[in-house]
Amino acid sequence: MIESLGLFGLIVAVMVLLFIMLYFVPIGLWFSALVSGVKISLLQLFLMRFRKVPPGVIVRALIEGTKAGVPLNRDALEAHYLAGGHVASVVHALVSASKANIDLSFNMATAIDLAGRDVFEAVQMSVNPKVINTPPVTAVSKDGIQLIAKARVTVRASIKQLVGGAGEETVLARVGEGIVSSIGSSHSHKTVLENPDFISRVVLEKGLDAGTAFEILSIDIADIDIGKNIGAGLQLDQAEADKNIAQAKAEERRSMAVALEQEMKAKAQEMRAKVIEAEAKIPLAIAEAFKTGNLGVMDYMKYKNIMADTAMRDSIAGDSKKEQ
Repeated sequence: MIESLGLFGLIVAVMVLLFIMLYFVPIGLWFSALVSGVKISLLQLFLMRFRKVPPGVIVRALIEGTKAGVPLNRDALEAHYLAGGHVASVVHALVSASKANIDLSFNMATAIDLAGRDVFEAVQMSVNPKVINTPPVTAVSKDGIQLIAKARVTVRASIKQLVGGAGEETVLARVGEGIVSSIGSSHSHKTVLENPDFISRVVLEKGLDAGTAFEILSIDIADIDIGKNIGAGLQLDQAEADKNIAQAKAEERRSMAVALEQEMKAKAQEMRAKVIEAEAKIPLAIAEAFKTGNLGVMDYMKYKNIMADTAMRDSIAGDSKKEQ
């Protein structure tokens, strides 16, 4: 019984030791590389484990590059992996670029990958251009009619400008700006509707792909819809504003006239009060003149006759005016 347990333990120990040895010394991976024409030693595969580099990723990349005729350096692949890059994506891109006769070096591919772009997708886009649909772009022609345009932009990735070049959002923004500018320079919306390719020509001539990671191949106007009559709306708003201003000025003049009328009434009442006050002083003045001897009875009688004649003439004049 004891001998059986000892034999079982020995078998387990041998299996564990064999597993550890195969993990650190991947003989199967080394054999796959050997039959694929990739020269790499068991010692290098063993040391990759201590450098925290998965040997399978590096060996598969070397095998793919060797079979495709793309020379690769093991140390460079390990350095790119340790830098956080995607080794498989870079190798796929190099192989695709080589088959499509695209000039793409290993350093450029790793730089694009480390910049956060999918280098393999970029190579595919260089071979097979991509179509980007712009959102609806609203613009107004010189005759005041609003137009809503949609465009399809065919772009091809520019490998040399992928590092540091602007993305799709910049291309769409520039195309939208070009559409607005070209429609705004048109004298009539009918001209735009009759010749939508005019927009494409004007936009392409602006060189909108400068500084971007793409090369614009074509800009096709997919749809143009007529929107609101902005010019008429602005004229109506202007007319309404002018009317409000005129009404405000008229109300201001009316208020000034009312204030002036009130002021004149106040002055008239003030003058009437002064006249009444002066008339009230006449009997006192006459009495004082009697006392001082400056006015006699005959003079007073003449004064009364004059007053009576004046009242009679005023009465006659008033009746004449009524008859007329």
